[in-house]
Formats: sequence, structure tokens, C-alpha cells
Amino acid sequence: MDDSSASYIRLVHRLIEECMLFNMSREECMEALSKHANIKPVITSTVWKELEKENKEFFEAYSRSIAEAKSERASDDPQREASKRIHNMVSGSDSHQ
Repeated sequence: MDDSSASYIRLVHRLIEECMLFNMSREECMEALSKHANIKPVITSTVWKELEKENKEFFEAYSRSIAEAKSERASDDPQREASKRIHNMVSGSDSHQ
């Protein structure tokens, strides 16, 4: 893997982490990154799945916490806030693509 590919994967990894701060599911993250960072859903899904393999227990707990957070925050829009943060990160990271 060359440096630009590794940098791109690190960017996707960081953006996934941003999505997770807002309790977004993999599908919501794929949609947000596709829409706001122009990252193909298959890339987001692949990186997410690799992270799941490396951190199985964390992702199991994360999945449970998403369900709880969704019920607690039914009126909030975490995707909108995450999208703003992703846009800001990508704007400063255009050189990585």
C-alpha cells in the first residue's frame, strides 16, 4: 500500500470515529461520508468491518449503546452535527485524497 492509500484509509478511519461520536450506525456513517466527504460507501464499510475485526468487544458494546442512545435522543439529529464536523475535517484534509 502506498503512502496516499494509507493516508486515505487513515482519513476514513478518523471520519468513522467522528461518526461514532454521534452514535451513528455503520449505515448512517456510510451515508454521511458518501454525501459530505465523497467517500464511496464500500470504502467506509470495508474500513468499518476491519475496525470491527480488530475491536470486536468494543463494537459489540457500541452497537448496544447506539440502540440506547437512539431511544434517548429521538428528537436530536446527530447525523447533521456529524456531517458538519466531517465537512470541516475534509476541508482541511483535501491533500490526503
